[in-house]
Amino acid sequence: MNTKSTPSNTEERQSRFELRTLLETSRMLIESQEPDFVLNNLLLITMGKLLVPKGMILINKDSDYFYLVSKIKGRSSLSEDDTIQLNFPEAALEHAVLQGTDHPEITKKLGLPDESILFNLRTTNHHLGFLCLGPKGTGKSLTDSELEFIESLTIISSVAIANSRMFQELRLINRKLDRKVHDLHTLLELSKDFNLMVDQEEIARTFKFAMLGQMLIRTFFFVLDIEDEKSIVASSGLKEKPSNKELNTLFELEDVFYCEEKHDCPFLEKNDIRLVIALYFQNEKIGVVGVGSPANNESYGKEQVDFLQSLGNLALLTIQKTLLLEEQVEKKRMEEELNLAKTIQQGLFPSPIPKIKGFDLKATNISSRQVGGDYFDILETQDGGSILAIADVTGKGVPASLLMANLQSMLHALAPIGITLAEATRSINNIIYENTPPDKFITFFWGKISADGKKFDYVNAGHNNPLLFREGIKKPIELDKGGVILGAIPSITPYDSASIEFQPGDVLVLYTDGVTEAMNPQKTEEYEEERLIACLENNLEKPSQDIMDAVIEDITDFSDGVQYDDITLMVLKVN
Repeated sequence: MNTKSTPSNTEERQSRFELRTLLETSRMLIESQEPDFVLNNLLLITMGKLLVPKGMILINKDSDYFYLVSKIKGRSSLSEDDTIQLNFPEAALEHAVLQGTDHPEITKKLGLPDESILFNLRTTNHHLGFLCLGPKGTGKSLTDSELEFIESLTIISSVAIANSRMFQELRLINRKLDRKVHDLHTLLELSKDFNLMVDQEEIARTFKFAMLGQMLIRTFFFVLDIEDEKSIVASSGLKEKPSNKELNTLFELEDVFYCEEKHDCPFLEKNDIRLVIALYFQNEKIGVVGVGSPANNESYGKEQVDFLQSLGNLALLTIQKTLLLEEQVEKKRMEEELNLAKTIQQGLFPSPIPKIKGFDLKATNISSRQVGGDYFDILETQDGGSILAIADVTGKGVPASLLMANLQSMLHALAPIGITLAEATRSINNIIYENTPPDKFITFFWGKISADGKKFDYVNAGHNNPLLFREGIKKPIELDKGGVILGAIPSITPYDSASIEFQPGDVLVLYTDGVTEAMNPQKTEEYEEERLIACLENNLEKPSQDIMDAVIEDITDFSDGVQYDDITLMVLKVN
């Protein structure tokens, strides 16, 4: 006996079929990591399911009114990748399904019949766009079951689109991170190479190979201004050399100059130079690097500019070092060499002391010999913050000063790169450990003032703990978080970092052991930290310069003017 299908059995089979279809489709869409795949399948599945001959998908362009025509099927006056403005009422975007008959001006603009239906593609927090379907080819209206099926599919697709977008963003971030790690590794390796070089031609040759091999740049030039004489120290692919007038013009351009902007230097156009970057030493522009298009013809973004600046600064500082060493070799008498070395070392300190908005900052270094191993620096970071650094190299004289100069060059090379203080300290420690004798190491402290002046992140690598005096607190706060001194052992465990929030009236004092270890004339007693704290507490209401002068005067009185070690002080007062 034949069993006829009842309507309820047919509906049940249809429901199970739709459920299986929904489950299989959802798995396929959610596992996809490509938005284009998700959108294309969403449109094809819904049009095939409903026998709709015309449909499209609109993607919102981060605006309530502008949409990108992402996918389109059927004849239409619109094309894929067109942008169209649709003025939906704000309340309409809250609905899951919009009937075309309620928005005839919208369907007309889309070239769809009024009987079309728009399904809202949205997540909990974001409106992504619309799935727009024309009427069925049969002319029948969509059933409640069909509407519910498509609405469920759009919800799944919206999640899949959001996930795929997030995946693509993460993939982009990972690529950028990999690029930064690669650039940092390259700079660290080049830093080790440059630090071993004493010949200007060898430096220029290494710089050239780095441009060709790392940046894939075939056309470039590197100009230095040495004693008011500008000349090209390295170049490749130039069709002609610049005139003296053009060399001077290069130094008048902005620090980062894209050559499509207006300029008065024919040399740049003749050689198809795309970007010119200025290089500074002791706040003076003494170098210029110009580059043509890379081999992959990509434009120069911030990451590429930062890498070129860091590479140029490495070469520039190394060339400066070689020039200074050459000057020293030319001197016949040791006294003349030491005097020159003292001038060199003082030049490595910032002068004048940079001003930081919202702070009263003063610093000084008093060497016990012609040259010493103490070091301090103030650097401006790419994000508008400021770095304070202080260090003490073991020993005295020329060896200590040279190691200090290497530390300064590494600091200036790493400062423009967007890595944490802890990571940078780890890299500096490894370079010093691998490239200096075992009896040479550095106590080191540095910290970064945020761009808004409210936060101070720091790392202390075995240095005397800086003292933070704060109103209402009896004892000064010691900044002691960090790790081992630089150069003693390789970086096995990570360096710790810590943060403090500045408050108005705070006074931060950084110093080397030449302050607390100053001796009395009989060499029986040291100045020690207790005397330093007492002197500072008696002068906290004064400006930074007066506080620093008071400490130096107190040390001079205690030691009767006899100095056995370098003295370095930095006083920062929060206005």
